[in-house]
Amino acid sequence: MRLFTVNTGYFKLDGGAMHGVVPKSMWNKVNPADDNNMCTWAMRCLLIEHGNNRILVDTGMGTKQDAKFFSHYYPHGEDSLETSLAKHGFTTDDITDVFLTHLHFDHCGGAIKREGDKLVPTFKNAAYWSNKAHWQSAIEPNDREKASFLKENILPIQESGQLRFLETPDGAEWMPDIRIRYTRGHTENMMLPQIRCNDRTLLFCADLLPSVAHISMPWVMGYDMRPLDTLAEKKRLLSEAVANNWILFFEHDPKNECCTLEHTEKGIRAKDTMTLTGTAING
Repeated sequence: MRLFTVNTGYFKLDGGAMHGVVPKSMWNKVNPADDNNMCTWAMRCLLIEHGNNRILVDTGMGTKQDAKFFSHYYPHGEDSLETSLAKHGFTTDDITDVFLTHLHFDHCGGAIKREGDKLVPTFKNAAYWSNKAHWQSAIEPNDREKASFLKENILPIQESGQLRFLETPDGAEWMPDIRIRYTRGHTENMMLPQIRCNDRTLLFCADLLPSVAHISMPWVMGYDMRPLDTLAEKKRLLSEAVANNWILFFEHDPKNECCTLEHTEKGIRAKDTMTLTGTAING
């Protein structure tokens, strides 16, 4: 198994929404806001080369939306999904599986692209993986999440015939050395891949822990549907992670790609931060 970081660029979201009840006087030191209270966030995906499988975890927001849409989120940076794959020697045609942690636009938008007036899968040779409970919540969204679930990102996956549903129970193996952890605090049945590679475990944190700062218990996003569930899920997974010396992989942290954990007087906190290529996990 080999793991590769796939950067798809940066975007901006409201700092208050991203940090929840935490005062701006605290979070602004960690991720400073611009004059419009917007903070920069990464869209960092993960490629897993596992035997004959090349599994891409999430896809960023893509490029098919119109200028009005992008004006709300300020996408920027030199990286793109295609260029980042190319840096590692891959193309979109090489991907065999697209694992979508959840179907919010900044996680699945790159899964579908525009060809003329058609919307088609970016990864024509891949199976696209979701789960039935989350899929249903995305195609029939509640009023609060509706702006994050865009039909043009979601329905073409099903129409292509490439959609697959995971039925793996929480904590069980989806394929050898890849376990699936489910959380419900952020959105219904978000899936986090827990990957065993070279005797180390890496947890892809998705939106349970968007950044290192969110390791702290009060740091819960205003976007979360069930914030008390998020608290419980953070406690459970962080306790497991620190006890077993896992590496956490952050999808949205603009500065920190990965970290290990330690117990402190203030609770569980980041110990060492690093890039994926700077860890022993890839040998």
